[in-house]
Amino acid sequence: MHVRGNRRRTGGGRGVTPVIAKTRDELAAVRGGVTGRLALVPTMGALHEGHRSLIRRARELADTVAVSIFVNPLQFGPNEDFDRYPRTFAADVEACAAEGVDIVFAPTREVMYPSEPLVRVDSGPMGRVVEGAARPGHFDGVLTVVLKLFNLVRPDVAVFGEKDAQQLALIRRMAADLDVPVEIVAAPTVREFDGLALSSRNRYLSPAERRTALALSQALQAGADAAAGGPSAVVRAARAVLDKAAAADPPLALDYLVLVDPATFTEIDDAHTGPAVLAVAGRVGTTHLIDNVPLRFGEES
Repeated sequence: MHVRGNRRRTGGGRGVTPVIAKTRDELAAVRGGVTGRLALVPTMGALHEGHRSLIRRARELADTVAVSIFVNPLQFGPNEDFDRYPRTFAADVEACAAEGVDIVFAPTREVMYPSEPLVRVDSGPMGRVVEGAARPGHFDGVLTVVLKLFNLVRPDVAVFGEKDAQQLALIRRMAADLDVPVEIVAAPTVREFDGLALSSRNRYLSPAERRTALALSQALQAGADAAAGGPSAVVRAARAVLDKAAAADPPLALDYLVLVDPATFTEIDDAHTGPAVLAVAGRVGTTHLIDNVPLRFGEES
């Protein structure tokens, strides 16, 4: 990879400060010096080990790795946590350097959206169920910013985490339906020592809230353990754990527990064979958390 100006670096050089592009012109200049495959890891910053695992996967897939850091206002509802969402840019750049990231694209809102976008990506029926029903318009905002990032960065491959399973499914569908020339790669969910899925929002939790939040991963494990009994048994086992958490102090307010087809996010029944996703979301205090586990039933026809 060659960076225009007086800097030169080779892809994968850990500990070397990445080139930081904050404007479209800066991004275009550094992108013009890239040779070989480029992988993009889109993020909203506040990077943790989950993000770092995505970066490491991207490094396996490409010669050059770019990370975007942008807290996207379009995917936050009017009563959500946009203003308090953690912004830790200096630490994020250090994490990127440690993982050998070549390019960090960190636009401001004005750079990303020079004018209010009147045309946006419509996530369709799949974007209005499950998490989309709990957060109306969320996935329209996600897909709009992801498509803009694809157009600006022009990656060959993009890496997303399986923790956001519905987002992953929608991005894959957008790429297929709109002929977006980017390979979409999924990376496994990374968990903390106690099983809680890594999330930038975990830092909002008090110790007591964190203990309650563990019911999300515990419910998924209970469901997975019951998979031999079929889809209905999975949901019953997971719901039993969540019902107890609803009576905890502080309580878990369940948003949804669904067992769905991972390609369409439509709920499955006991006749289903093949892959499925058990997805859960809830609020502890003011913090909205999601989690899921992939499952498989019977033999694919």
